[in-house]
Amino acid sequence: MSLFKTSPPPAARTLRVLARLLGYPDAELRAHLPAMSQALHDEAALPKARLAELDALLAQIGRLDALDAEADYVQLFDSGRRTSLHLFEHVHGDSRERGPAMIDLAQTYEKGGLYLAEGEMPDYLPVVLEFASTQPPREATGFLGEIAHLINAIFNALEKRESRYASVMGALLDLAGEPARAVQIADEEPIDESWAEPVAFDGCGSAGQSAPDRPQPVHIVRRSAAPTSARPGASS
Repeated sequence: MSLFKTSPPPAARTLRVLARLLGYPDAELRAHLPAMSQALHDEAALPKARLAELDALLAQIGRLDALDAEADYVQLFDSGRRTSLHLFEHVHGDSRERGPAMIDLAQTYEKGGLYLAEGEMPDYLPVVLEFASTQPPREATGFLGEIAHLINAIFNALEKRESRYASVMGALLDLAGEPARAVQIADEEPIDESWAEPVAFDGCGSAGQSAPDRPQPVHIVRRSAAPTSARPGASS
């Protein structure tokens, strides 16, 4: 249930800043850090405590060497599933349901007048936030509320890693009018193992069946050969 008792505050600029803040920390982003902080404070859609957390994150990004900031970002968001910014990764994994879900979401954007650039994925959280920023406050809040459980899961995963980026997810939960909730986050397997191709003809396994957030690859099993004496033309 939303925490808002009245109409939610306008937060279009805040959503755009949060979307950009979740992007790759390249030179362009770092050049706009002061303007991003100013926009957050000017709109004042977030509690003061949350604004202070976001200022700390902005300061950290600006303080780090460019290569270190970029490496930290890649390690955090591109090296595991728990913190992935692709929302359908948390829902569908690599299952075939992901494709139709992508199409449906892209069509939702198009109906709202937002068209994706070539190569952009509709479930990428910064893209989702850009779309939400184009909606009236009540609709934007409702849209964020629909994905709040996914944002909360990423929030918990980032908290577990003691990352300041958790404050971005906390801010999104604030804008959705949803409280952050503790969830159990399992230790993530090494990325080389989680993305490894299954061994061909390795038999049917049950790995992943008890964990719906993990992909469940299909293993092809070679049919056992018939006994030699049963094959036509076999010598005795």
